[in-house]
Amino acid sequence: MDTINKNLFLFWLLMSLALLPVAGFIMHPTRRVTIRFRHKIGAREMQLFNETYTNPFGEPITITRFKYYISHLSINEKELSSKTFLINEADSSSKTLVFTTGITSPQTLSFVIGVDSLLNVSGVQTGALDPLNGLFWTWNSGYIFARMEGKSDSSHAPAHSVNWDVGGFRSPYNASRKIQLTIPTDIIKAADPVIVIDADLLKWFNAKHTITIAQSPLCHQPGKLAMQLADNYSTMFTVAQ
Repeated sequence: MDTINKNLFLFWLLMSLALLPVAGFIMHPTRRVTIRFRHKIGAREMQLFNETYTNPFGEPITITRFKYYISHLSINEKELSSKTFLINEADSSSKTLVFTTGITSPQTLSFVIGVDSLLNVSGVQTGALDPLNGLFWTWNSGYIFARMEGKSDSSHAPAHSVNWDVGGFRSPYNASRKIQLTIPTDIIKAADPVIVIDADLLKWFNAKHTITIAQSPLCHQPGKLAMQLADNYSTMFTVAQ
């Protein structure tokens, strides 16, 4: 190819690429979406070990451990990640998740508290699902989806402990719960939105069901109590304004 023809070829190639958007191949700019989880007791930010809180029934509790799995994280019902994440109050880095997406108007955010049934029976996992994270019961019962532990004078369990481990993936005791939240307008308009999700632990005690420490200080297996706790904590999330 001589120099003139080569230059003409390059010219038309560049023109063709420039016209691609007109032909319908519109490139959407990507944006960074940051999701931060903030754990609270009513209006107060939660602190492990150092604070004693009072639940809606006047029962005192000091929280010593709080963590849960989330999966199927989506914006506008479009999946951001297929991974399962462990949100752990004792690990501040776990409470901030950053994604890149081409979604230009993030109006809803959804996720599942729980671990897929297939992963519950797929043998030893790694990363967030590593049994060393302490959230795996047995090969039969699978993963603990959410855990809240503490101490309370209202508990009749040994050492006044409160230990609510919620899990179960088999019918009729499937404790997975889908959460869907609406994103406020000012966050939608942000170039790189930061979505802060508040989780109020008081909802564990009093939302769809009434659950007191005195009556139910321990939950260690799938069943009715685990289902009630899952119903309750599915209401604990709101997007901070």
